[in-house]
Amino acid sequence: MADLDENRKKVLKEVIARLHAGASPSEVKEKFKQVLEGVSSEDIARIEQELVREGLPRDELFKLCDVHLAVFRDQLEKQPLQIPLGHPINILMEEHKVLQQHAERLGIIADVIASASDTAHIGDALTELQHIVQDFQDAEKHYLREENALFPIIEKHGITEPPAIMWMEHNQIRERKKQLIDLTEKRNSMNFIDFKQQLNDAAKPLCEILPSHFYKENNILYPAALQVVTDEEWQEIRGEFEEIGYCSFTPQSLIEKSKAERLEKQKVEAPSTPEGILRFETGTLSREEVETILNTLPVDITFVDKDDTVRFFNKGEGRIFVRTKAVIGRKVQQCHPQKSIDIVNKIVESFKKGEKDVAEFWITMNNRLIHIRFFAVRGKDKEYLGALEVVQDITDIKKIEGEKRLLDWKG
Repeated sequence: MADLDENRKKVLKEVIARLHAGASPSEVKEKFKQVLEGVSSEDIARIEQELVREGLPRDELFKLCDVHLAVFRDQLEKQPLQIPLGHPINILMEEHKVLQQHAERLGIIADVIASASDTAHIGDALTELQHIVQDFQDAEKHYLREENALFPIIEKHGITEPPAIMWMEHNQIRERKKQLIDLTEKRNSMNFIDFKQQLNDAAKPLCEILPSHFYKENNILYPAALQVVTDEEWQEIRGEFEEIGYCSFTPQSLIEKSKAERLEKQKVEAPSTPEGILRFETGTLSREEVETILNTLPVDITFVDKDDTVRFFNKGEGRIFVRTKAVIGRKVQQCHPQKSIDIVNKIVESFKKGEKDVAEFWITMNNRLIHIRFFAVRGKDKEYLGALEVVQDITDIKKIEGEKRLLDWKG
């Protein structure tokens, strides 16, 4: 927070502390009018994360986020964003407009259905409700793009709390959307009175949270991101957006402009890589890291190249099928008993011809169920590079029932 002197920063922290102590936004705005003048979205973002670092529980920050906004709203609205068409933030904000319109229509439709005595005269409302619910379902890509492409880059620049709070709100929105989706899926089997009551219970909270959430992102998260993210990083984010995919309601013109500009500005030369580091499309690893990762996988893997020659196998603990270094350089046909060679040849030929991509088998060995799969390994142009054998003990996996979530982990 280089632009804020220590004294002003201290006073702004006091503003938030008073709000958390129960002071009204109007009282705080009046008392700290001069200090609030000129406060930026990045200032707010960094103050909030400093408070969390100093011990303020994130849950408390999350609960009072709307209260903070009531105090800072006037200042934020004095700083309109100037964003080029096709920029990732421009795309997200345009999607916000569509989703906010859907939220407004959802509220109206819920009221129309609530006032009806039966379904005889609300066919159009029910049809529109179905379309809105489908778009809300498809909006998952919007949240995934933020969480997986935008948030990590912002966090690299030291802005961590606003993305964390927005992700918490995403999960709230997901819960509300799930209620709405489940309700519309079982509508035909429900009593109409129950349906319209549950529709109201599901729709109203969603209609309230979406505008508030979009306002916070448009006026705090996005402006803060625009202050710190570099042009090169925006190009990276744009590429990730395209890989994750857009929503059915994302303006097509923005998608096309985004792709065209990214390709035009893409670097001609690949970034340099330190010696001993392997650069992949999705990151970098050292040779030791690659080998250790492959040996940590809970599966046996063996790679056979396009000429049917064994080139690699991992050495995880408790391998199911024994492999020694002597196998490297042998033809895959020599690694199987005579009676299996015809089948091995058929699998390999089907991979090479592009007829098949997977062959799988399972056997019982020492009272354990062993799953054996062969995968065709193909390059970017779908050319055949070889085959990967993956062997896994699935005995315990088959016994899994119900759910065990991350939050259930006890260590």
